[in-house]
Amino acid sequence: MTPPAAAGAAPDLAARVVRWQHRHGRHGLPWQGTRDPYRVWLSEVMLQQTQVATVQAYYARFLQRFPDLQALAAAPLDDVLALWSGLGYYSRARNLHRCAQVVVQTLDGAFPRTAQALAGLPGIGASTAAAIAAFCFDERVSILDGNVKRVLSRALGFEGDLADVSEQRRLGALAQALLPAARDMVAYTQGLMDLGAGVCSQRRPACAQCPLAADCVARAGGQPERLPIKTRRLVRGRRSHALLRLHRGDQLWLVQRPPRGVWAGLWSLPEFDSAEALQAQVAGWPGRGEWLPTFQHTLTHLDWTLAPLAWHWPVRGVPVPDLGPGRWVTRDEALALALAAPIRRLLQADGG
Repeated sequence: MTPPAAAGAAPDLAARVVRWQHRHGRHGLPWQGTRDPYRVWLSEVMLQQTQVATVQAYYARFLQRFPDLQALAAAPLDDVLALWSGLGYYSRARNLHRCAQVVVQTLDGAFPRTAQALAGLPGIGASTAAAIAAFCFDERVSILDGNVKRVLSRALGFEGDLADVSEQRRLGALAQALLPAARDMVAYTQGLMDLGAGVCSQRRPACAQCPLAADCVARAGGQPERLPIKTRRLVRGRRSHALLRLHRGDQLWLVQRPPRGVWAGLWSLPEFDSAEALQAQVAGWPGRGEWLPTFQHTLTHLDWTLAPLAWHWPVRGVPVPDLGPGRWVTRDEALALALAAPIRRLLQADGG
């Protein structure tokens, strides 16, 4: 029996998406064609806020080091963060590690089979839970990541403001009503994601290539880019700090950042509130420092300006003043640690 469609939607919307996915969708991605919830979960977490092209290399390296849930759960968090280094949004890696431990320790290593139960695990939101349940267990549950929200909002002419939780729920109910039979859930779910990623783009949708174009309400209105509506805008912050790149012979001084906040738990260079504060710290030190080019690191909520000072400690046998907890490492040892991408680039520049 074919499920009822959402009001106002083309009655064969799901069938069109399924046919399009079979003919034109993505089929060669390394996490496709598997019903292993560990691999689907890993790919879904990595793909949050990150492009497919970037994720593919990380995905392969991660699976080589942690081939299954048990290996990930047993690994030290530092090892997980080190493999995640450069992928960004490091809370994803911490939640991934914690979730693996919870599933192994409390669920005998088996993921729950429903989206509702999956969403109760650390770091698994509603969209990721739905993807795992649909791809691995054929549950008829709608995924609503950013791409899918965009495709459905335009196809249905959904005018609700998605900054409002109640409107997100309303779109979710419409999405649920559109679902095909269980046998088509994988192709349908993948198809919506593929359409959002490659056809129904945010600014320049390729409507001529879309299987939903004939009945797309947003296209008929002449301004598909207007949808979806989301009025709330994130207020971006600004921050400026100085970094000390301190060398002693072939070693470099690194510190581990606090467990909360930006780059939580990663290894980094000692940070100072300002260039003046750092200058005061090194006043009277032997040797001479060199200010390296200031650079800006852009985060989701923050523009962070960083001014690095490179200092080579020239005196053997004379201890460096106390800089708090940290460790001396060689450049190669540093690059094997969990470093934020800007710090890694800084250490790699000119031989570190």
